[in-house]
Order: sequence, then C-alpha cells, then structure tokens
Amino acid sequence: MKGTIKNIIFDKHFGFITPEDNSKDVFFHESGLQGVQFTQLKQGDVVTFEVEQSEKGPRAINVALAV
Repeated sequence: MKGTIKNIIFDKHFGFITPEDNSKDVFFHESGLQGVQFTQLKQGDVVTFEVEQSEKGPRAINVALAV
C-alpha cells in the first residue's frame, strides 16, 4: 500500500499513516520501519507499507519511503 505520514510522535516512537485510498489512518511504530530511520521521517512523506493485525488493531509494517 501507499500512504502519507499524517503525524509523528517522536518522543513515543510512533505515528500514523493516511492510506492513499483515504481509508482509516494506520498506526506505525519505529520497529516497523524498513530502510529508513525514524528521525528521517516527517509529516507529509509518502511511504509504502503493509498492514497486519495486532492485539490492539491494525498496524503498518515494512514502512519505507516511496521511490
């Protein structure tokens, strides 16, 4: 999937992605990043990601900057 970083909470190491199909925002954690450092991300960045179900609901994994 593709989406845009909606917001980032740097001190908590997580944020939210708005999918390009405008479905519900998806949570992501620093541990779900691939090929990018958490501190390199900023609001508005376009990313690719996959969604998996966790105990707390859907979360983005394999989050990478879109090329």
